[in-house]
Amino acid sequence: MVPRHKNIFITGLLALVLLAACGERTTALQPSPTLVSTPTELPTPTPAPPSELTICLGREPQGLYIYGSSSRAQWSVLEAVYDGPIDRRGYIDQPVILTQIPSEANGDILITPVAVQRGQMMLDANGSLALLDTGTIVFPSGCNDQSCAAAWDGSSPLEMDQQRVTYRLSPGLTWSDGTPLTAEDSVYSFRVASDPATPVNPLAIDRTESYTALDANTVVWTGVPGYRTDEPSAYFFIPLPQHAWGSIPAADLLTADQSNRRPLGWGPYILSEWLPGEAISLTRNPNYFRAGEGLPRFDRLTYRFLGEQPDNNLVGLVDGTCDVVDETTLLEEQLQSVRNMTINETIQTHVRLGPEWEHLDFGIRPAAYDAGLNPYAVTRQDYFGDIRVRQAVAACIDRQALIGELLYSQSQIPSGFFPPDHPLYAADLPQIAFDPARAAQLLDEVGWLDQDGDPATPRTALGVANVLDGTPLSVTYATTNEKLRVATANRIAGMLKDCGIGVSVQSPDAGTLYAPGPEGQLFGRSFDLAQFSWQSGRVSPCFLYTADQIPAEANSWLGVNITGWSHPAYDAACQTAQGAGSDDPAANREVQEIFSSELPVLPLYYTIHITAARTDLCELVVDSSARSDLWNLEKFALGTDCP
Repeated sequence: MVPRHKNIFITGLLALVLLAACGERTTALQPSPTLVSTPTELPTPTPAPPSELTICLGREPQGLYIYGSSSRAQWSVLEAVYDGPIDRRGYIDQPVILTQIPSEANGDILITPVAVQRGQMMLDANGSLALLDTGTIVFPSGCNDQSCAAAWDGSSPLEMDQQRVTYRLSPGLTWSDGTPLTAEDSVYSFRVASDPATPVNPLAIDRTESYTALDANTVVWTGVPGYRTDEPSAYFFIPLPQHAWGSIPAADLLTADQSNRRPLGWGPYILSEWLPGEAISLTRNPNYFRAGEGLPRFDRLTYRFLGEQPDNNLVGLVDGTCDVVDETTLLEEQLQSVRNMTINETIQTHVRLGPEWEHLDFGIRPAAYDAGLNPYAVTRQDYFGDIRVRQAVAACIDRQALIGELLYSQSQIPSGFFPPDHPLYAADLPQIAFDPARAAQLLDEVGWLDQDGDPATPRTALGVANVLDGTPLSVTYATTNEKLRVATANRIAGMLKDCGIGVSVQSPDAGTLYAPGPEGQLFGRSFDLAQFSWQSGRVSPCFLYTADQIPAEANSWLGVNITGWSHPAYDAACQTAQGAGSDDPAANREVQEIFSSELPVLPLYYTIHITAARTDLCELVVDSSARSDLWNLEKFALGTDCP
């Protein structure tokens, strides 16, 4: 059967042929008429409507000034205003507006010996910033570990190693208003960040001796003597438009409209309108440095604010209000609906694991023990000092069942410090399996016995080291009042009860739980069990559990190792792993093996992040190491526009 449109075409063509034939016969019989040219007005074609992409957020950013606040919603929008300047894929830095990532191999990272003088800021052998003085323990030039550290005698000439990093901007970059973007804009950003009125983490500033522009496209960072970084991206300051903001004091940039509501960028879009509580509108940046590649693919970009209510954050995809629903809408709280709609091909979903990992920390050495462990003098008994008790708790908890019930099998049990897509992820690290019988055996060995024969009551102590006989194995379990955490804590409490461990769940608000010591329950080290999360990065976060990170009165409660656990071999392995960075998997594996076997904490599951989109959207690629799931939004396309 011939398609209908082909029938029409054939019929029309036949008519034209017949008319042409008749015309030929007429022309043969009659003289040719005089041709008169008549002007004809062609209809003006209707311009195609502007292409538009709508991204729905769970919350409205407080502002877009990079030194004023930081949130996922903020960076979801800033990915459209800025592109890079450095992206991270698979935990590896990728240049965006730089020609390359600095490294020793390409010559942009140099280590050179420099003479240091009394009173000069430097990094001592303990990793602390200090003014050089008599008796300061330092790493002389060429020394990288404690074996060659030495105390300065106050008079001998001293050289230390100093790191210098060169950043090279791609040529031809411009701000969206057409003004050239230069190295001086990055130096200006450094000056703003260094201003006392700017509320930023001072770590990078304090470790910087100088940050200068060599020419229009070259910036050089020089660290204080003795300090080295293996993350050069952390010391490149995101350019800010000096030509537009240079006359505004740093304190005023925190609230100025130019920096918060209308930031000038070099990325694919220009912010054109902000309707508070409703939406942010942007238009294509004609000066975007990738415009020649046909990017971005949409003329307009709109961010709508849906809120975090679970009854409306999927509706936008169904009714066409949203093309993309980003992770700030907390889709993980309605996993079942997301899963069903994905299976039915109503939406597409992208789930990434981490880089945060949820864990259960043991209060191994509470602050009350700092003056000496005496079960008769303190109210808190030594529940978790014996590793066998920690192992028993781990064997009592069916972590796979937790993930299946509460996370619909969308996460997995962490192995070590890193998420599954990290180069240093070690899938085969030793894990304690769910085994209540083994847990009972371990508790019996320690002396926590079921003396009344009633499995519904907690076991009691008989001959347990540092525990009074007759003490019930009954502990507190602290976590925040976030819905998933409370559900996890209650489910674990039930599992531990089945093992003869009594648990009382406490779920204060986050501000209360994370309050500093000595009053704070976690950072004052006055808890039994505590559930929260840490975040992994490119390099090992093993420092979180080193002895020097134990918060205590002696260090003004500034540490983060709330368990109180310390292990010299672990500390040494951690120092090696941090020095090796991402280049030595063996060193990173060793520290993770000690951590897994000693069990100061029990990893529970990776935090999941979900971004959803209409089914015909392409180029949405999520990455647990990226700053935002929208890191490459300039490439997003729909339907037939997809490559």
